[in-house]
Amino acid sequence: MPILCQPPLTSERRPTVRAPQGATDCHVHVYGPNSDYTLASTRTFDVPEALPADLAGTLDRLGIDRVVLVQPSGYGVDNRRHLDAMREVGRPARMIAALRADTPDPDLDAMHEAGVRGVRYTIKHAGAAPLTEMPILAERIKRLGWHVQLHVMNDGGGVPLADMESTLARLPVDVVIDHLGSLRASDGIDQQGFQALLRLVGRGRTWVKLSAGYRLSNTSPPYSDLVPFVQALLEQNANHLLWGSDWPHVSFEGFDAGYGRSA
Repeated sequence: MPILCQPPLTSERRPTVRAPQGATDCHVHVYGPNSDYTLASTRTFDVPEALPADLAGTLDRLGIDRVVLVQPSGYGVDNRRHLDAMREVGRPARMIAALRADTPDPDLDAMHEAGVRGVRYTIKHAGAAPLTEMPILAERIKRLGWHVQLHVMNDGGGVPLADMESTLARLPVDVVIDHLGSLRASDGIDQQGFQALLRLVGRGRTWVKLSAGYRLSNTSPPYSDLVPFVQALLEQNANHLLWGSDWPHVSFEGFDAGYGRSA
């Protein structure tokens, strides 16, 4: 049975330091209304509704001018919720979709016109598009200037980034890695997956999202045990790092005892 996540906060304080003009949140999701958008049967968690209007309010308080909506695992390859959300968040928006390799060219063209700019793969999730299709679709989206985005999820203790390093390096499009590669902070910067991430970033075709620190850290905010990882990435290629809030924080083990942990 899917685990229930806590809802997003609706009363965030305005930060004392405003974001610079043109600031972009590169990683958010929306959910609901559940009556209009059906979650995938393969989902591992249930999320209370986190609507585009709620997201817009949070972005306004943070001073974020632009946003990238990322297709979450909870909707599988049904992209309708986030395609619609691009028109509903009240600011310039782009989207990363989840697609099968046989998606017709006219559909790809229509999504590009709507604002889609990449395809997301989620490792080890039952509802995700198969990773074996990634090189095939990468060849097809090259003409659109899209990128491949990768979320390392529920890897079962393996080292997927190290195992996939050569495949990712050979793709004909740029690659974006979610959430610092979903590393384990306790394993240190010498862990195989993070070293593979550094090599990929150093080659100049891979970007890394500095996001979801709450998933990776063994400490409380500001997650100081992640600093060595970010510093190593800065030294490797400072221009290839992106920031995302990961709103609405579906895997956050928060303060309300009525909600369980999702991952």
